[in-house]
Amino acid sequence: MTETSEPDDSFHVFDTTLRDGAQREGINLTVADKLAIARHLDDFGVGFIEGGWPGANPRDTEFFARARQEIDFRHAQLVAFGSTRRAGTTAAEDPQVRALLESGAPVITLVAKSHDRHVELALRTTLDENLAMVGDTVSFLTEQGRRVFVDCEHFFDGYRANPEYAKAVVRTASEAGADVVVLCDTNGGFLPAQIQAVVGTVLADTGARLGIHAQDDTGCAVANTLAAVDAGATHVQCTANGYGERVGNANLFPVVAALELKYGKRVLPEGHLREMTRISHAIAEVVNLTPSTHQPYVGLSAFAHKAGLHASAIKVDPDLYQHIDPERVGNTMRMLVSDMAGRASVELKGKELGVDLGGDRELVGRVVERVKERELKGYTYEAADASFELLLRTEVQGKPLRYFQVESWRAIVEDRPDGSHANEATVKLWAKGERIVATAEGNGPVNALDRALRVGLERIYPQLAKLELVDYKVRILEGKHGTNSTTRVLISTSDGSGEWSTVGVADNVIAASWQALEDAYTYGLLRAGVIPAE
Repeated sequence: MTETSEPDDSFHVFDTTLRDGAQREGINLTVADKLAIARHLDDFGVGFIEGGWPGANPRDTEFFARARQEIDFRHAQLVAFGSTRRAGTTAAEDPQVRALLESGAPVITLVAKSHDRHVELALRTTLDENLAMVGDTVSFLTEQGRRVFVDCEHFFDGYRANPEYAKAVVRTASEAGADVVVLCDTNGGFLPAQIQAVVGTVLADTGARLGIHAQDDTGCAVANTLAAVDAGATHVQCTANGYGERVGNANLFPVVAALELKYGKRVLPEGHLREMTRISHAIAEVVNLTPSTHQPYVGLSAFAHKAGLHASAIKVDPDLYQHIDPERVGNTMRMLVSDMAGRASVELKGKELGVDLGGDRELVGRVVERVKERELKGYTYEAADASFELLLRTEVQGKPLRYFQVESWRAIVEDRPDGSHANEATVKLWAKGERIVATAEGNGPVNALDRALRVGLERIYPQLAKLELVDYKVRILEGKHGTNSTTRVLISTSDGSGEWSTVGVADNVIAASWQALEDAYTYGLLRAGVIPAE
């Protein structure tokens, strides 16, 4: 198959990040955000992208208008979401149904009540009228040339209360022309075995093409989705990174990975699974949420190994402790170095960082002991690769990697009678044979030290102008209490093309910060290809 060949219509991957996913607390998407996410999802290769409810709010109406003009969908079809007609009218007369047509979307998803109590209490109509609402709306939209999917809201709860009526809604939608009838676990309370049993029964009793929409309230949304597939569902509704109301929806990425890699179903265009990690992180950036490091398949820690026993096995064969090759989903294997590290961990980490240990067992043993000794004092290298690489190079070369030598530093915090504060730092150091004294003010003592160091070194090392501190974390370590505690500081720094983390540990936060800053600047110069001064 060619790189651009598409999956056939026998199995659907349907994404609802722009509607259901946007209901997550803390997510507030602009139209521009929705357009950006739609492009990412189309690049990934999903079959359907549900864009929202046109006519229900101006933002979604604008999205559909702009999407038609601004996005040339290569893989996905755009889907408009809405409800069945109101009771006591016709679909042709219902303005909400007309808005679905006016969106221009080729596919429409209708939400329909399938729980008898919801029909009577929420819609305040009869069970027969609800069936008429479903059938009339589906028939009208299909006559207008639209492909229609029907979401049976609260289906599983409704099936438990009144299975015959729940199945009647499915039959009505299917017979009226719906291509797929989606069974929704709207409250997220069902478990995989229950989902599989109900889907299998409904499929046998109705003959309709079925889909699954699972919420994650029991932590089973992905498992429930796959259980429905096992029972015969051929349409899965998911959201990127599992975003959604309450605790979220079935996560698009592990569902797709399982279908492709475990079930052998080709649900994406050939080769697109390798884009999964990139797409997951890109969408997280758009919604302004930090990507989950422990998310299956795409998380930073999904293929990270820490225990020495694991590392020894991975050195022989990575498949011994990995269920797939991470490159198949665009991720990478990582070795974490900590006080649990053995020789294999250090050797593999050195290889990952491009530091040749040359099979020197004595050197490797020395590094292992050095790591364990420093972690006992509070350092952590699994979260500070840059500091570990500097430690590693120091042991390999037999001396520290130095671009500058610090003579002294100091930071002053001044409280003034008017309630204002002043923070000033002075650093004295040597670089390329020159003694440098630099002073700077800052927003806090650590920021003042950072600025003073930059002021002192940028003239000699102009590469430092690109460096930016992007994250700063402080932790008080166990074992001591109060103001006598040991402090660990982690700093993340970027040069615009990459990011690295460094660590410092001391009995006060400023001294720990200074250590992490020294490592951050040293590593930044190493990345820039600058030759050490000594």
